[in-house]
Parts: sequence; C-alpha cells; structure tokens
Amino acid sequence: MSLSRSPSPRPGGGWSTPGLILATNAVSPGTFSPNGTSWASAKATPDGVRGYPSFSTRNAGFFSRHRDRLLARCTALWRRSSHEYIDKDDDGPKFRRADSPRGSRWFSGLFMRRGRLRLLLLLLIVWITYLFCWSSIVQLYRRSPIGGARKFVIILGSNVEGGVMELKGAREWAIERNSIWNKKKYAARWGYDLELANLLAKKRYSHEWRESWEKGDIIREAMLKYPHAEWFWWLDLNTWIMEYDTSLQSHIFNHLESIVYRDITTYNPINITHPLPQFWLDELGRSVDGDGNPDSLQMLLSQDCAGFNLGSFFIRRSLWADRLLDAWWDPVMYEQKHMEWEHKEQDALEYIYQSQPWVRSGIGFLPQRSINAFPPGACGDLDNPVSHYQQEARDFVVNMAGCMYGRDCWSEIYYYRELSKWLSRPLWTRFKDSVLDTYDGLRGKAKDD
Repeated sequence: MSLSRSPSPRPGGGWSTPGLILATNAVSPGTFSPNGTSWASAKATPDGVRGYPSFSTRNAGFFSRHRDRLLARCTALWRRSSHEYIDKDDDGPKFRRADSPRGSRWFSGLFMRRGRLRLLLLLLIVWITYLFCWSSIVQLYRRSPIGGARKFVIILGSNVEGGVMELKGAREWAIERNSIWNKKKYAARWGYDLELANLLAKKRYSHEWRESWEKGDIIREAMLKYPHAEWFWWLDLNTWIMEYDTSLQSHIFNHLESIVYRDITTYNPINITHPLPQFWLDELGRSVDGDGNPDSLQMLLSQDCAGFNLGSFFIRRSLWADRLLDAWWDPVMYEQKHMEWEHKEQDALEYIYQSQPWVRSGIGFLPQRSINAFPPGACGDLDNPVSHYQQEARDFVVNMAGCMYGRDCWSEIYYYRELSKWLSRPLWTRFKDSVLDTYDGLRGKAKDD
C-alpha cells in the first residue's frame, strides 16, 4: 500500500498521527514517542505550554473594524457639492442634491479644512484692524515721506492770552476758540502740523508799538521749529476752512501749472505795471510769466478788490524767501512808510513787488475763491462770483476780512461753521434728511389739499 503523503521526517519513517498504523515500527497511540512523550499527555497539554499562542481577534469592535471605511465615506460626503453631477444612462444626465443642508455642508467643509480656517482667521484680523486701527494707519501713511503731509505747516495767527490793543469779550473768545478748533480738525485729518502763533503787541522800535507786523517774525520762527517742512500756510484768525475732505495737495499743489497765474494783468485791481519797462533787466525780469516752471514758485497769494490779500497765503522755504523776509521787514522802509501804509504788511509787499524785479519771478497768484473767498459785505454788498463765497462750487476757505468794521465777526463765523457741518454730513445723515424732507413735503401738500 503506497502512502499519498510525503515521507516522514522521523527516523524509521511513519507519522505520529493517531489512527495511522504503519506496517513496520508502528507506534500506537498509547505508546511513547521517540522523545519520551506519550500521545495522551501531549493531547492533554494546553496550547500555551506547547509554545503556540492562542488565537485572539484584533479590532474586535464594530467601529474599530470599519473605522477606515466610515472615515472615507464621511470625507466623500463633505467634499461632495450640493449639486453633484451624476451620469445616468437611463434618464440622461442629472444633478443629485446631497441629503444634508447646504449651510451645514459649507460649515463642515470650512472648519474641517485648515486652509479655509486660516483664511477665515485672516479675514477676521483684517476686519478688526480696519475697525479699530484704520485711522491710525492712514495718519501714519500721511505723516510718512510717501504721504507728504510733513511738507506743510499751518500757521494760525491768534492771541490766546488776551487782547492786543483792547480787551477781549465773549464774542472774541468764541471766535478764537472756534477758529482754533477748525484748524486743528483739518490739520489732524490730513496730518499737517499746526502752529498757533501768539500775536502780541511787540515794541519793535522805540517810538511805537508794531501791531500786525509780526507775520515775518512768526514765519521765521516756524521755519526753525519745523525743519522738515517746505510750505507754510498763513491763516488769519477770522478764517474758516469749509472743506475738510479736501487736502492741500489735491486742491492746489498737484496741479500748480493749471491754476496759478504769474501775469498780474490777468486780474490787476491796483493797476501795477507788468512787466517792468527798464531796458537793463535780463530776460527773466522782462518776462510776463517768469520762467514758466511751477517748481520755481516761492509764494502763493490771492488778490481782492483792494490788492494783495495776506489773510491766507503760502510761502516756501528757500533762499528767495529769506531775501523777501529781510526786505519785507527792512527797518529803513518801515520807518519811512509805516504811517502811510494803511494795510501795513500788505502795502509793504505791494511796494516790494512793484520795485523789485526779482520778486515777481517767484510770486504766483491763485484765484481768490480758491483760498480766500469773501462773505457778502466784503468788497461790496453785491454778490460777486470772483470774490464772494459760492456754496454750489464748494469753495475751500472763507475769510471774514474787515468784519470788525461795521459787521459782526461772530455771526459770520457761526454761520459758516454751521454751513460747513451741513455740507460735510455723512451719507447716512443725508439720506435721512432727504427722506424727512420728502415726508414733510408730502404732509404739507396734504394739508394744503
């Protein structure tokens, strides 16, 4: 009888399997094996004793066994859009809507993905920064060399200590307080420096007090105090800035070549001869428009019906300005002419302009209403569109020039203060006012009917 199994590795052949009886050297189940172990004792020995570990199932729980498959299924659901395209052979292409609501799927995908969560945090930080720090950021930019605000200094002539030649009453204090507030608000909005000049009565010479001749000294002091500044804007106390949203750069200095004229014959109320006829003058001295380069302008002012007006003017830091200030306050000229010049510094500058050719090439004239609009009553009672304030045109500055002579300075300041507030209303306030005006108009018509 041939065996179908492989030869036994035991000496003499055969297997120690129970029930298998070989013809030669057979070993019964009750006998000992060659190593001295009987079949019965081996059968009774536990599995652990024989060295074979017992069988134990890993991941015996339901969720443990199916975790990977469940996670894959959930990820597929999260990534599936609300209108997933599915190709149906029987009914044609269709769109299947996911079972979960659209909002829950969006939030699940947003918070389960790190990229979207980081984007949400970034947007939140940007919004908080804009809400609380945007004004400071804008101010830092405007005060930086790129913004250009440090190039301008506003000089306001005032007297915070009291009257110069007379005591100050309640109206004078109110004018000064409101005018300072107006200039501070505008300077803070655009990042300009504001210098409050204290106009004291200075005894420049031994025989008289020199009131209203301090502008040259104050401008020199401001140039020393602000070495980084290039342009200095002088404003009288009886002025009011109407447009807070208009910067000096956008209003004047970004387009000087288009708004400034040097030929005084364009508007010449005091009939100054221009250019000078002397034959010995060079080409620049005989030129009508100077060199035509806006970068060579050193002083910007306007003219009213009486000539030069110094209630609002600009002067630039330069050697030309130093020479002008020296000549403007020349003691010899002041001694001879100060009793004749009714408008003091203004008349002195007009005299220098007429007699000194080098001064004309550095002075440019602006339209009066651009920096020096007058209220009704100044330069005549009629409404002159050349000099008087025009609300439709949104003129930049109003100068209550001469209000102390027969007019009420405080009433004019108060009127233009309230007008500037009304013109500068926010969009929401304008919308509410328009709705209320429409409602009041309809009610008025209903009552009339």
